[in-house]
Amino acid sequence: MRKLRKSWMITATAMAAAAMLTLSGCGSGAESKADADEATFTAAGLFPLTGSMAYLGPANIATMKLAQNDINAAGGVLGKDIDIVSADTSDADHADQNTSAAQSVLAKDPSVVVGPPSSSVVKNTFKQVTSSQVPMISSGATSTAFSGLNDYFFRTIPPDTVQGVVLGQILVEGGVKNLAIAVFNDEYGTSLRDVVVKTVEDAGVNVVYGEKETFDPTETSFSSMVTNIKATKPDAVLVIAFDQTVPLVKELAVHGVDTHKLYMTDGNMVDHSADFDAGLLKGSKGTIPGAHPNDDFQKAVKEIDSSVTDFTYTTETYDAIVLAALAAQKGGAADGATVQKNLMAVSGATGGTECTTYKDCLALLKDGKEIQYKGQTSIGAFNDAHDPSTASIGIYEYDGDNKPVFKNSQEGAVPQD
Repeated sequence: MRKLRKSWMITATAMAAAAMLTLSGCGSGAESKADADEATFTAAGLFPLTGSMAYLGPANIATMKLAQNDINAAGGVLGKDIDIVSADTSDADHADQNTSAAQSVLAKDPSVVVGPPSSSVVKNTFKQVTSSQVPMISSGATSTAFSGLNDYFFRTIPPDTVQGVVLGQILVEGGVKNLAIAVFNDEYGTSLRDVVVKTVEDAGVNVVYGEKETFDPTETSFSSMVTNIKATKPDAVLVIAFDQTVPLVKELAVHGVDTHKLYMTDGNMVDHSADFDAGLLKGSKGTIPGAHPNDDFQKAVKEIDSSVTDFTYTTETYDAIVLAALAAQKGGAADGATVQKNLMAVSGATGGTECTTYKDCLALLKDGKEIQYKGQTSIGAFNDAHDPSTASIGIYEYDGDNKPVFKNSQEGAVPQD
């Protein structure tokens, strides 16, 4: 909700005071409406540039700029160019920075907040944002606990009910009979672990370690845990972690655990060419929720920031900004409440003509038509829990350089309770 800029003086007499208050009420309402109508659409990003997920920040901030360029080239929102702002959230181990970053972008009076990509950082910030009547659209937080979290919380990434099932199926199809799971005690880690466990146990796989055991996200020494894992004689090890993955995998290798039969998730399915000896991870597999960015999209992001090498969640960030911009355009104002009220509709929840670019969708809206934006992610319309109703999970395999190579994707419906 926007703060009024004009202050009103109250006279000494009660009658004059009452009259002045009445006038101020009328004037405030008119001014507030004018402010909303004339405001510039601003997309605020909450992405990590430091901490354990710092590799995600540069690409997603570059993607915000790409979305801004595309929207402005098509005519902007309500005839005006849009603005973008961002702040470094770091990771969940820096809770103070999480909240100060949120406060920083909220001070810019944004129309929407995109991010954070971490479930734990979302947990630390969503109340700040949503209580300000600003919608938060996370492009990477996959915790199963966030479905239906808040009227102002949405996401362009599917919950781990989808990734966990697909990952579990890959483990079963890979012939794993005895599975060990090394998982950190984190909102993201344990919720994903629970879905994987249910999926594989239903298929007859024995979870020999990790169904209850976790490690602290700040842990740096993994010798004892790996000793316990090896003692269970697993066929494969699933690692659910962030930057803890590097010392953990090195410890697995030292203890003679087969590092060609590891499985990973979006938190660590990244380029490890600089982390391990060549070939250490060759053949290991994993999943990343969301659509794999095509070559043209990757090229466009790199034209903005040539240093970008990891594109995780970039398509989800792009579509979040476009959806919010279309919602503002449809609602006729750039304030957060208007964006929130129209997000479901522009995603296609109420039907409409399918369109794949902001430019094409904008033209349809100007013609008075209902739309269904199907952009870079090709997600389905938001469901009642504000999750995408359908989504893709990418499946990757490490090559000899310890780089993840996209193999294929599985698309399916997102379940609702």
